[in-house]
Amino acid sequence: MSDEKRNSTGSPENVSAAKDPSRRRFMKNTGMVVGGVAGGSILGGLFTREFGSNQSNNSNAPSSEAKSPSPARARLYFTRFSDFVVLEQATERIYPENDNGPGAIGLDVPYFIDKQLAGDYGSNRKDYMDGPLRPVSNVDTYQTLMNRGEVFIEGLRKINSESEDRHGERFENIDGEQQDAILQDFEDDKIEMEGVRSRIFFNLLLQMTIEGAYSDPVYGGNKDMQGWKMKEHPGIRASYVDLIDSEEFQKLDPVSLTDYQPSSKQGKS
Repeated sequence: MSDEKRNSTGSPENVSAAKDPSRRRFMKNTGMVVGGVAGGSILGGLFTREFGSNQSNNSNAPSSEAKSPSPARARLYFTRFSDFVVLEQATERIYPENDNGPGAIGLDVPYFIDKQLAGDYGSNRKDYMDGPLRPVSNVDTYQTLMNRGEVFIEGLRKINSESEDRHGERFENIDGEQQDAILQDFEDDKIEMEGVRSRIFFNLLLQMTIEGAYSDPVYGGNKDMQGWKMKEHPGIRASYVDLIDSEEFQKLDPVSLTDYQPSSKQGKS
């Protein structure tokens, strides 16, 4: 099957399968959020610096968080490191590192997800979660009494248990094709989960992975605006008034919300 990589603007481009026949197409484009995966296929990602296919299974295994003491990379929701390891590997398979830039782990997507789940979004505090309850035929619709944080914990642990049942190894220790096959079964709603359909969990994982890659870095992902740089996205700009009359194409460096915050040297405005 064909490989798929992001070009300089972040758009996928087909690469000869002969270069890496084990990798399979996961998404038509990185703008996709929910609604299934084209062709029902999985894009195999490259293992990142933090994990290799021969990584030993222990709590001291190196991970992205072991590389930096930054408070922005502290876990707020996931109390079990083993759950976070599965999250790292699953998001990296969805958004893999390649020659054009970092993958989910390099963009701090797992930390973005962790921070979102630690807040109101993860607890569904602002969502209506009471009855009456009616069955729906659309399996893609978020239909569960579990909040998003609970869905992630159930889903990630189920991913790992599937890996152990099938291969006798934790999810981070199996190879890419085996990881893809498990994720594919979640997408296809073939996995039995407690309290939620597996496809609902998968769609939520997919959605939050893409959001973490392209949201403003202030939310914990898109490290150093590298997701925007791959897309050549200008970021969060307050105005284009100085450029609107230009007849030349403008290629702008991305700007984050943090760039609008005065520093202590600037003083208060």
